[in-house]
Amino acid sequence: MIPVILCGGVGTKMWPLSSPRMPKQFLPLIHGKSLFEINWEMLRQRYQPEEIFLQTNSEQAKIALDLVPEIVERNVFIEPESRNQGPATGLIAAMLQKQGVGEELFFLVQVDDVRTPTQAVFDTMDMAEEIGRATGKYITGGFAPDRIVGGVDYLLKGKFIKEANGAKVYEVADYIDRNDEAKIAKYLNSGKLLLHTNHTTMTPNNLMALIKKYEPDWWEHLNNIAKGKDVNKEFPLIPKGTLEQITVKLHKKGESIVIEHPFKWTDFGTWESLEKFYKENDISPSNGGVSEIYSKGNFCLSESNKKIAIIGFDNVIVIEGKDGILVCKKDLSGKVGEVV
Repeated sequence: MIPVILCGGVGTKMWPLSSPRMPKQFLPLIHGKSLFEINWEMLRQRYQPEEIFLQTNSEQAKIALDLVPEIVERNVFIEPESRNQGPATGLIAAMLQKQGVGEELFFLVQVDDVRTPTQAVFDTMDMAEEIGRATGKYITGGFAPDRIVGGVDYLLKGKFIKEANGAKVYEVADYIDRNDEAKIAKYLNSGKLLLHTNHTTMTPNNLMALIKKYEPDWWEHLNNIAKGKDVNKEFPLIPKGTLEQITVKLHKKGESIVIEHPFKWTDFGTWESLEKFYKENDISPSNGGVSEIYSKGNFCLSESNKKIAIIGFDNVIVIEGKDGILVCKKDLSGKVGEVV
């Protein structure tokens, strides 16, 4: 199994601290460590540096190497420009083919998530490897939500396949788009609904075959890259697209598998999600002190350790950073990216 950390994006919803020069995945938000470092250290409990791969852009690669000098540069795949997650995942497959490991399963680790406990992550990876070798199918992950979470897609569990160490394997019965709120609500308490957390697992050869079948315009250039042509010339020619352009077809046809994983998955997409994680883990946000009058339930963080005073506001997020100051209601923190 080849673990690949997918490390891209700017994280505009976590402005003003997250920026193109220092995206959220590299900010020391959790006990002085970044999401990138946390995910790297998790994988290092099982894998050697030469066994871990990273895909990102050239600027973020420099930041990653500064934070973790033991990264093997040969294992860093550079996206010349953003073509969205579909071509990005395809590039992983093409680059692994180029390195001669097209028949080895890879496991995708999105950098802006935290997974605990680590052993449960490895149990899930072991299950994904077993099922992947046995079936050759596209494998992904999910967990049973206790509430509707916006901004993510959902899957419905189909036929049960097996369970080991808490990792439960099912055929995928259906895919539900994040915007289909009525259908999500319908299945919320059915025992069939899973929030889709990705964790793509497949061999590079099999994924490239799917890309050739469903997105031949991607495949043409990815195949050229796999055969040794210049990634800086070929990759920008690929049309932008999402991985769902392929995987939704598989989900709808019953040709994919989902592992209901036993580990806790926390996605850091907004300041509200960070506050929730802080509360659950008894972490205090950094600031120079907070004074509140007729106020409660506020989340205040200051990059320069300034004191923050709030009078007459409840459930507000206040973030002070080099690039600006954010003040917003907690339930609107998902809109932050729209003002950057």
